[in-house]
Order: sequence, then C-alpha cells, then structure tokens
Amino acid sequence: MPRRRRYILAAIVLALLTGAWIFLGTHHCPTSGIGFTAERRAFHRLKNRTALPRESDFDTTVKLETLLQPGNDQDRWSTSRAARIEGYVVSIGEAGVELANCYVRRDIHINLARSPDAPVTAQVVLEVTPPMQDWARSQGWDWSADNLKQNLLGRWCRFEGWLFFDKTHEGESENIAPGREGNWRATAWEIHPITRFEIVR
Repeated sequence: MPRRRRYILAAIVLALLTGAWIFLGTHHCPTSGIGFTAERRAFHRLKNRTALPRESDFDTTVKLETLLQPGNDQDRWSTSRAARIEGYVVSIGEAGVELANCYVRRDIHINLARSPDAPVTAQVVLEVTPPMQDWARSQGWDWSADNLKQNLLGRWCRFEGWLFFDKTHEGESENIAPGREGNWRATAWEIHPITRFEIVR
C-alpha cells in the first residue's frame, strides 16, 4: 500500500476512534485513554490512577524543596511512590485536551511554589485528573477548576498523590534543560494525580 494511502487510512481510523469516544460520553474513557502502543497505554494508566496511596507508598524524601533542586532529575524518584508537598498555589487552570483523556475531558493544572511570585521555572506542576474529579464528586467534594481557584489560589496548601514523571515535558523543564528559552516548569516530576489536599494557611 502506498505511503500516502497508509497515512490517510491512519488519519481516518484515528478520527473514527476519537469520534467513538466522544459519542460514548465523557465518563467512558478508559484509564489507558487512546493509545496505539502498549507503552503509551501504560503511560496513560499512570496518569489516570484512581487508587489512593497507602501510608507505605509515600516517599518522605520528596518535598517541594527537593523537587526544585537543580540537575537532571529523571531518575531521582519512582512513579510507584507517592508524595506529600506544601507550597503556595500560584496558578490553576485547565490543561489542553489529550489522548490520555480521549480528547473529551481535561486535567486541571495546579502550580505550586515556595513564594506567590515565583517564576514559572521555580514552580512544580500538580494535576487533578477527570477520574479523580469523579471520585471527589462521589465523596461530595467539588474539585472543579472554578472551585479550586476560588478556594486555593494564593494559599499555602498541602497536597498528596502519586509521583509521575511527564517525559513529554522534560525538555521544557529547568532541571532537564537549564536556561532554555520557553521553559515553563522547574521539573517534569509532578504529583499526578492529586488524591488529597488541604489548606494550611
């Protein structure tokens, strides 16, 4: 089959799969999202974890300060561990649509730093995922972007959840690519998903 025809066929299949997920509704996206390789599906499943970490899962060496330590940090921690970190909530906003969420729903980014006016290269990204929003709703909690902004923005808060290294953004992190123009985060390590939070002050 000619290469151009293969590309057209792949585009049609992708469009049909995406349309099918949208048609099925926002609550029917699997934790593997839309992934065409086993590696990509495993990556999405890490993002979309719903299990709450047990006390034995927490890596107590992970703090906001250690996440911000300079240097190549790709292998600094493990995605099988969880963490608790505290800091100022500098910004909150919805992420773009992505394959992990079947192009239907969006993660919510919460940027945490040691001071309210910290530059983006000194901020750590934490994420509330659609599955965890659904879980929170089942507990009677509102983890929508609007409610989080209203209650957390500018406050010193404590967050916990699973550690996740987002390799798709490592080249935009200060620790992996120091001094690169366009860096918008300190590290590609995240708390993703957030499983609990509280306002400290």
